Amino acid sequence: MAEPGFFPEGARLAVLTAEPIGRPLDYLAPEGGCFPGAFVEVPLGPRRVPGVVWGAGDGRFDAAKLRRVARVLDVPPMRQELQQFLIRMGNYTMTPMSAMLRLATRTPGLFEAPGARKVYRAGTGTPDRMTEARQKVLAVLADHPGGGFYLGELAQLAEVTPNVVKGLVAQGAVSEIEEPRDLPYPTLDPTLPGKVLSGDQAAAAAALRGAAGRFGVTLLKGVTGSGKTEVYLEAVAECLRQGRQALVLLPEIALTTEFLARVEARFGARPGEWHSGVTQGERRRLWKMVAENGAQMVVGARSALFLPFRDLGLVIVDEEHDGSYKQEEGVLYNARDMAVLRASICGAQVVLASATPSLETWVNAESGKYARLDLHSRFGVAELPEMRAIDMREEHIESAHWISPTLVREVVGRLNAGEQAMLFLNRRGYAPVTVCRACGHQIGCDHCDARMVEHRFLKRLVCHQCGETKPIPTICPACGVEGKLAPVGPGVERLAEEVAERFPTARVAVLSSDLFGSARALKEAIAGIANGGADIIIGTQIVAKGHNFPRLTLVGVIDADLGLQGSDLRAAEKTFQLMRQVAGRAGRAERPGLALLQTFQPEHPVIRAILGGDEEAFWRAEAAARQAQGMPPYGRMAGIILSGPEVQPLFELGNELARRDAPLRRVGAQLFGPAPAPIARVRGRHRVRMLIRADRTAPLQPAIRDWLHGVRLPNAVRLAIDIDPQSFL
Repeated sequence: MAEPGFFPEGARLAVLTAEPIGRPLDYLAPEGGCFPGAFVEVPLGPRRVPGVVWGAGDGRFDAAKLRRVARVLDVPPMRQELQQFLIRMGNYTMTPMSAMLRLATRTPGLFEAPGARKVYRAGTGTPDRMTEARQKVLAVLADHPGGGFYLGELAQLAEVTPNVVKGLVAQGAVSEIEEPRDLPYPTLDPTLPGKVLSGDQAAAAAALRGAAGRFGVTLLKGVTGSGKTEVYLEAVAECLRQGRQALVLLPEIALTTEFLARVEARFGARPGEWHSGVTQGERRRLWKMVAENGAQMVVGARSALFLPFRDLGLVIVDEEHDGSYKQEEGVLYNARDMAVLRASICGAQVVLASATPSLETWVNAESGKYARLDLHSRFGVAELPEMRAIDMREEHIESAHWISPTLVREVVGRLNAGEQAMLFLNRRGYAPVTVCRACGHQIGCDHCDARMVEHRFLKRLVCHQCGETKPIPTICPACGVEGKLAPVGPGVERLAEEVAERFPTARVAVLSSDLFGSARALKEAIAGIANGGADIIIGTQIVAKGHNFPRLTLVGVIDADLGLQGSDLRAAEKTFQLMRQVAGRAGRAERPGLALLQTFQPEHPVIRAILGGDEEAFWRAEAAARQAQGMPPYGRMAGIILSGPEVQPLFELGNELARRDAPLRRVGAQLFGPAPAPIARVRGRHRVRMLIRADRTAPLQPAIRDWLHGVRLPNAVRLAIDIDPQSFL
């Protein structure tokens, strides 16, 4: 029998692995025993795989047949707090525990022995001759000036052989360095003075400091440019003073550079980073240092929520309304909601910061479940921009043009004044549809039920669902007629053509995620614009995410009606948030700003709410509409997505599930479907959706488990459960 908190040699214990088994397996403790939470290596069939000691074995198997844990790995053990978080999140999202463990251990080289490592960085020499392969290696190193790469990692990212890297080492263009693994991060000093805060900023910072050290959730709502970051950095300072760790989640990797500079200015050192742009070695280092309290603060993407913090005391979710916090593939979860769950387990404070909060957060603050702090004015002398609509029904625009005469005049005025203008269109590429004028055929993806988008900069058609590309054809694949294929509708690239035609002397920058090969290139482009490197900025929604362009005084929204189309539950909310965020880029310094929205529906309630500026009235009206319909956040929803190579088995399974929905009806839930997904085929797999709607207090997850118990999936068919779906595509 194992002693409390320790399994002696030979004791029966349960080990959870990341293998798709779905439950812990029983083993015998190794020589010397081990503690709960220890990372171990265990035999599984002919292989050895890593796992975590999850607790005592269940005792149903003959101990004589159990295999022994091979060894205890030299990794800080998983704390009970993180284990409980994974269990509770897995239960909520209905995710197998093996998949949950993968989220918490998805770090290259995590279980390798400690010691020195060879890493590769940019050297000081110059190659005797430059080849395309060598240029690729040097470009990758330039994109990551701070991080050291493993040899295989660098070769893979550059798409070259390791010999190319070694050749550059021999010529001094690349440095090969042997250095210790996993060094602690520099100490952050919370006693350094921060910026002088205004009255409402100081009051909000004091409230956050007073809430430190215990669980609680605060909505920090402030207009764009009101200094929310400086306020919540004071909460970080208090967290660090208490000796606890802080996590700041950001929605966009391009935001990290400016934010890290602000953190360094406030605390005298840079925090740890966790996102896709960080090298494998740095990710391993951060994972271990977080577990050993060698990293006080982490700035990262949503997956940073699964790091093994030793003593997490504060979680900031910046731009908490942003849709990128919802993971839409693999494990389906909303990082904003899971941040609140994790904080409740470890007694941490949560700050949800936004100028346009999600309706869920707004309702929680209105009901008193969350605290709320408001910043009503911009920092310093900056004023909120004036907002006006351009009624496109009264504008006279030439064919194949999209910028109204009114907006053209305003852009000219800004250019003459030496100021910047931004034109916003939330469509990547050149044109969303390519149609044959001879037969009407629209060119679609071979693997998805989606139209391919022309990307003229790339000279390719691109599917925005699966990433498939093909050359832009000259002959219609349906009727064989040449010269009749035409782009329909504008994307940012086509808008850039019109800008070049109308403003030939202006310097133009196009900001769209698909136009930059690396995060560093995007960050450099944003920094160049902020320093005055462009007169006109053309951008997709990436420009709405917290960037500060001091000379920008005009924002023109080309199609303010775009997000209002379709039947998306959150269409009004998303449009309101996006328009307000984009408009907030204007007038963030001394010069006043103006935001103009081109619309064919100036009387639409959402457009009127955006222009009127009464945000609370909009949220109240939106909340009342949702409540009347029993929709989130006043009701609960779950999506069921069936996918497979053939469509008929999906509908047969969906109809079978619909016939046996008694477990759902017992808790008052309604089942809708099966029906084809709006995009019915992605990556060659057909998709059928079902939707469950229930009362807010209904025990939805247990009912779904009962409903799906014993269901046998046909070959190659997958069933995914999306609790609290954000997208219905």
